[in-house]
Amino acid sequence: MQTSSRRVEPLQLQEMKQLQKLKEMFISKFGSAPKFYARAPGRVNLIGEHIDYCGYAVLPMAIEQDILIAVEPVQTQVVQLANTNPSYLDFSTSVNNIQINKTKPQWHNYFLCGLKGIQEHFGLNNPTGMNCLLDGTIPPSSGLSSSSALVCCAGLVTLRANGKTLSKVELAEICTKSERYIGTEGGGMDQSISFLAEEGTAKLIEFSPLRATDVRLPSGATFVIANSCVEMNKAATSHYNIRVMECRLATKLLSKSKGLEWRKMLRLHDVQTKLGVSLEEMLTIVEEVLHPEPYSTEEICKCLGISLEELRSGILSQNMQDVSTFKLYQRAKHVYSEAARVLEFQKICSEAPANALQLLGELMKQSHISCREMYECSCPELDRLVDICLQFGAIGSRLTGAGWGGCTVSMVPTDKLNTFLKNVKKAYYQMDGQRLAVENSLFATKPGRGALVFVEG
Repeated sequence: MQTSSRRVEPLQLQEMKQLQKLKEMFISKFGSAPKFYARAPGRVNLIGEHIDYCGYAVLPMAIEQDILIAVEPVQTQVVQLANTNPSYLDFSTSVNNIQINKTKPQWHNYFLCGLKGIQEHFGLNNPTGMNCLLDGTIPPSSGLSSSSALVCCAGLVTLRANGKTLSKVELAEICTKSERYIGTEGGGMDQSISFLAEEGTAKLIEFSPLRATDVRLPSGATFVIANSCVEMNKAATSHYNIRVMECRLATKLLSKSKGLEWRKMLRLHDVQTKLGVSLEEMLTIVEEVLHPEPYSTEEICKCLGISLEELRSGILSQNMQDVSTFKLYQRAKHVYSEAARVLEFQKICSEAPANALQLLGELMKQSHISCREMYECSCPELDRLVDICLQFGAIGSRLTGAGWGGCTVSMVPTDKLNTFLKNVKKAYYQMDGQRLAVENSLFATKPGRGALVFVEG
């Protein structure tokens, strides 16, 4: 299916209200009406954390919360960006001179990522200027992919404003690459589900090549998102990129130990593919080859038979030069076990045994334990929130998104949903006067649709 510059989508009532409000604000801001609107949803990852950039399949679904942009193409080669949230300042720049600041990621830089990605893909020498007003309902830095949704929406906006056409898969791949302009070494899950999502179904997203398979979630349960109210911006901290590098280094050491061409190997999935073994066998190899103690840069050099200079210039990224120790055993163990849990989750959904909910819940619990202990991407608030959700009736609960803050996702029996929401609200949000408003922090969700272009009339 093509995402075309001429595509018209039917509007739902709530969207019509949101668009009307956005249109009025746009006219007030720019003195003219928008010509079209683009929307990209956030997502919740049900299982498969921190494994997309290692080459493994993940299992997210789009949510109703989204980024919405009203757009008017203009004759001048200037992009003017404004936000309905007054705390996000206006920004304008020449479309021929896109500068993306990695050191202090601000909201407009994510828009510029999507803009630059489309411009470079098509080699646009004379790109169209635009007036854009953005509205967002995804809580920022919450692990629900507000940043990637903005990159995707900006890519869609630029595509249409310049009269170009791409498939959804092509758009997802371009937006995955272009988000790296801001310094985040992401793997592509967020952008893929934002474009490929369909209402009513989660998706198994696989990479190389990118493809999405419907996953019908079992009846009788509802997925609930709860925000820990601890914000985490993965572009503004080093936690995320260090994990990416630890997985890359584990790939190199595992490859070398098995006589593979380790210099060419970048992802843990590559090792499994080259060896032609199962995920369970890869876990055994991790136990045999890697030790649980952190590796120093000197030890990594010794294992690979290279100099410190070669490690720094040939393997470590620019922002990793000062990191002196890396945990390789724990990261590889998480990735291979989590990849197996994703496939098992999909299998259970497909076969729908009588105890499907209990089996899925157990996988979610195991995933959180691995994220907490092996990948160390949880935090005390997330752990507490998971415990509270399980205590009040969730069959499974885990952190979702990058972690170190953000949200949990819980699977709750639908007939216990109201009691669950009331109890979690009381136990987590009302015990502490500093918490955010609960209506933005705790909500049931269902699989939503992917990115769209709306045209009036």
